[in-house]
Amino acid sequence: MFTDSQLETARSLRHHFHQHPELKFEETQTAKVVAERLRELGYQVTEGIAETGVLAELDTGRPGPVIAFRADMDALPIDEANTFSHCSTKRGLMHACGHDGHTATLLLAAEAIMEQRGTLSGHLKLIFQPAEEGGNGAARMIEEGVLDNPKVSAIFGYHNRPNFPVGQVFVKPGPAMGGNDTFRVTVEGKTGHAAMPHLAVDAIYVGTSIIQQLQGLVARHKSPLEAGVITIAAFHAGDAANIIPGEAEILINIRSDRTSSRDALAGKLEQVISGVCSAHGASYRMVHELEIPPLLNDAECSDKVLEIVRHHQVSDDIKKLDYMPTMGAEDFAFYLKEIPGCFFFVGNGDSAYLHNEHYDFNDDILPIAGGVFLSLAKDLLARD
Repeated sequence: MFTDSQLETARSLRHHFHQHPELKFEETQTAKVVAERLRELGYQVTEGIAETGVLAELDTGRPGPVIAFRADMDALPIDEANTFSHCSTKRGLMHACGHDGHTATLLLAAEAIMEQRGTLSGHLKLIFQPAEEGGNGAARMIEEGVLDNPKVSAIFGYHNRPNFPVGQVFVKPGPAMGGNDTFRVTVEGKTGHAAMPHLAVDAIYVGTSIIQQLQGLVARHKSPLEAGVITIAAFHAGDAANIIPGEAEILINIRSDRTSSRDALAGKLEQVISGVCSAHGASYRMVHELEIPPLLNDAECSDKVLEIVRHHQVSDDIKKLDYMPTMGAEDFAFYLKEIPGCFFFVGNGDSAYLHNEHYDFNDDILPIAGGVFLSLAKDLLARD
């Protein structure tokens, strides 16, 4: 499916990206390399979308569907602990989630797709997105029009998965990854003396009461047949033994598997906070710091991925899952709120887990993941 030369180029690019990681919305050099490579291949390239995003387009000149493939480019603020030759050259930064591999994968597929453009019809968009790691780069790319002119009819992307067999391609129709809502809540009470609590409004007491009540949303408002969890990630209040603090800050993270579970948890959060504060004479401020919806794969597009992977013999290990493989969030969900599509997974083997200082993308899955994209283009854009 790919020549030795194409694979060697993809590996070289992957190692280059790993050595030169860049954080969300700072992927200037990564985007430059990506754009230059795509222009070399013959794509129409637009840079600077959502600050550092790149869009490459192939218009075959023949009528047909408009499909899009997406890769993410950003790294994480983690100090790499690996010692191989392509380690990060930037202290405190590394590609600990495999976005270096995702970008190299789509560049690999882009080369083979361009070589076969004479057999294709319709329009292909390749989206190289910044800021997947907590920056909602997908939402920014959508706002700046990557799905329009012409309108994309279906979109596909993927993530490598440690601890799944190397090269295994698997898909979960429907809920496939969790939504991620992060809230910062400041409880405002009234400072007082520790010996006279009746004259104060204890922000610690009110805050801990909120924490206890929030777990009731999981236990008694979310369906037990749906997935969701509320995590109190931080609680800060007070600094002296004889003072009742008048302010407490709570950092709340909510994961959900679909719209209904998200509504039961994030949707009722403020109702609980408001009720508890009102009962004790406190007030509050709440900031919604991060909002990523649950990732919901289109059933038809999911089946199409599996069918095409089997037909082209991309992998001899293909699975359709009936369970969510992770509650981790992925901002590809924003694309799937707009148009049908599928976010598939490829096993990374027995590697360190994602967001770990020992993680590394497995180069052996480049031809597998790239083969999925190539096969999708060959079938969905097949010339009559």
